[in-house]
Amino acid sequence: MSIAGGIHLAFDRGQAAGCRTMQIFLKNSTQWNGRELAEEDRVLFRAAQVRTGIGPVVAHNSYLINLASPEPGLLGKSLDAFIGEMERARFLGIPCVVLHPGSHMGDGEKRAILRVAKALNRALCEVEPPVGILLENTAGQGTSVGHRMEHLAAVLDKIRQSDRVGVCIDTCHLFAAGYDIRTGEDYETTMSEIGRLIGLDRIRAFHVNDCKKPLGSRVDRHYHIGKGLMGREAFRLLVNDRRFVNIPKILETPKGESLKLDRMNLATLRRLVG
Repeated sequence: MSIAGGIHLAFDRGQAAGCRTMQIFLKNSTQWNGRELAEEDRVLFRAAQVRTGIGPVVAHNSYLINLASPEPGLLGKSLDAFIGEMERARFLGIPCVVLHPGSHMGDGEKRAILRVAKALNRALCEVEPPVGILLENTAGQGTSVGHRMEHLAAVLDKIRQSDRVGVCIDTCHLFAAGYDIRTGEDYETTMSEIGRLIGLDRIRAFHVNDCKKPLGSRVDRHYHIGKGLMGREAFRLLVNDRRFVNIPKILETPKGESLKLDRMNLATLRRLVG
């Protein structure tokens, strides 16, 4: 949900769309710096959350941040920006910030994973609990890391405050990276792999998106639920999986000028339940 005009206004938009949970950016997602939040922002944000009953709220970090970068300047700037976003989340009472692991920019996955883990450990030391971090799986486009569950597992294994770090599974990214969930058998195979390498209990959120590109394409193109190449059955399996009944599920499907498309995708998912 957009935070245009004031971060608290996301709740009114979420309520109008029929959301029970919600994801927001903490500032403009394409800029390094954002306006400093004031006490009034916090008061308005918390009052809007109480009034609408929407929760939990999940925050997504800026797309500029790259904690896997081999370039010291960009890595340092990214870490400072990420710590700033965690502080903003803590100030507002948002429990977690979703993070893409980043891109190794040709330096290789192994060194990138070490850089990500080191940066996250630093961020966790700088920002006090309870705010945590959710590592998001990626589609594997370009030189991004995180498209294999082994990548996420390797980062998690190096985190010292492990109770503050979980994962956010994006269904479009999962499919584009080569993990099939379109049939009951394939769904269970994929979930078993996630469970084996990461642990299903570390899944703290889902991004629920269909995929416009084929299985294993490693191309990140989100699409409307049931209208992409994943089909409705994949989402029927997810929304009826009792293991994840209390895990927030967030749409990142294409938007229009109004909330019409969000309402459409929410309605599709809710019709699949039960």
